[in-house]
Amino acid sequence: MSAPRQVPYAGYREYPLSEMRARAAAFCEAMQRRRSVRDFADRPVPRDVIETCLTAAASAPSGANRQPWHFVAVGNAELKRRIRAAAEAEERAFYEHRAPQEWLEALAPPSTNPHKPFLEIAPWLIAIFAQSHTLEPDGRELRNYYVAESVGIATGCLIVALHQVGLACLTHTPSPMGFLNGILGRPPREKPFLLLVVGYPAAGVQVPDIQRKPLAEIATFRE
Repeated sequence: MSAPRQVPYAGYREYPLSEMRARAAAFCEAMQRRRSVRDFADRPVPRDVIETCLTAAASAPSGANRQPWHFVAVGNAELKRRIRAAAEAEERAFYEHRAPQEWLEALAPPSTNPHKPFLEIAPWLIAIFAQSHTLEPDGRELRNYYVAESVGIATGCLIVALHQVGLACLTHTPSPMGFLNGILGRPPREKPFLLLVVGYPAAGVQVPDIQRKPLAEIATFRE
């Protein structure tokens, strides 16, 4: 097996320590303002903004550089209606039959329920699919590696990109999500990872009063 071609890392930028700290603090402050919302305005969001954010997400690292993701950005009203109907059917089954009581109690504070009007109101739904195999031009299927990790990182990049441009989003995971393959015409080798609801927050939107764990509780330094 031949070694991959190497090229200079021309995109790297190093900053003076003072600027590094300022940029880190500014980014931290911006991300601490990010919240998931469940009430969206129906204001349109230009497609080119979504395209740019998806391009940023696709810069994420992936196992063996297989880039095992596919994003389907849905702005069509009829498709959103069908997705909502299918998602709510799965959600009703979850809340009424499948979810253990402990899980239902954990979901009580954010007041989640089977009704998902935001799936039709928000201007964009981005269905994120994880590809177990990559399909080569000659028809061969190559196994992908670290799929969940790779798609999770790309999804995180997308959430950050959307927040940075002033949009809100919600990670929505009806279970199971196989209906997305049928509605959106994706092949069986792709597994729905999550459905990202994207748009402007509704006027006067409220979010749960929650606190983040302190750094000392989530991180350990060994110097």
